[in-house]
Amino acid sequence: MAATKIGIIGGSGVYKLDGLEGASWRTVKTPWGAPSDAVLTGMLDGVEMVFLPRHGRGHVHSPTTVPYRANIDALKRLGVTDVISVSACGSFREEMAPGDFVIVDQFIDRTFAREKSFFGTGCVAHVSVSHPTCPRLSEACAAAARAAGVTVHEGGTYLAMEGPQFSSLAESKLYREVWGCDVIGMTNMPEAKLAREAELCYASVAMITDYDSWHPDHGAVDVTQIIEILRGNADKARSLVAALPGLLGPNRKPCPHSCDRALEHALITPPEHRDPTLLGKLDAVAGRMLN
Repeated sequence: MAATKIGIIGGSGVYKLDGLEGASWRTVKTPWGAPSDAVLTGMLDGVEMVFLPRHGRGHVHSPTTVPYRANIDALKRLGVTDVISVSACGSFREEMAPGDFVIVDQFIDRTFAREKSFFGTGCVAHVSVSHPTCPRLSEACAAAARAAGVTVHEGGTYLAMEGPQFSSLAESKLYREVWGCDVIGMTNMPEAKLAREAELCYASVAMITDYDSWHPDHGAVDVTQIIEILRGNADKARSLVAALPGLLGPNRKPCPHSCDRALEHALITPPEHRDPTLLGKLDAVAGRMLN
């Protein structure tokens, strides 16, 4: 049985984590470059916590320039076992209102300008992302949201767009009416895919800020309105995070959904053909299988 170590990736509006015992900011070096920022480490109710602001403090990274591989590598390198993504999103559903949270369980990836894998020439791997989030971890996030008094929707499809512009009306209607998506955001891909490659349990908490552009009574997305709702969502997110240690506990059994064993049947390149340089970069995310 391993010790639980919770990693929180904070999205727009969530740049710090309060209440950690022994809190300190640490710089982590990775072979994939620098993460978005230093990471905040500490203890919360007897459980180790690691917090990483996805856009950096001061919101300096756009969705496209977030160093997703470095971020996931840094969390894995620090011994994180469970990753919770907290991110702002737009809603395609009337009942999923601004201020509500959605526990995402599926994605449609429409990003195109990002590195999406740790693997490649010299070491090829194909992990399954048919179920890209961890049900065990998602259930804990839903329970934590309810404990925080948040209106939470369990399950939803997240359309990941490249950005940084918001959707056109035609795109918004396509994603909602034809593709059946529930929320839209810019940052959970390739993050969820990389977490799976790194054998990390991953859950996505989408914090709704607006109705995107499809809603006839809300018109175009207004960043001023979004920021106002973001502030309220950030407080709710911190309350959610505060409930997680008690729900997950200090001791962690192997994931019943095999998230932490995702690479066992994924590596294709035989050992004699693997590139030593790439293997050196994979020491944290894939060391369990390569060593």
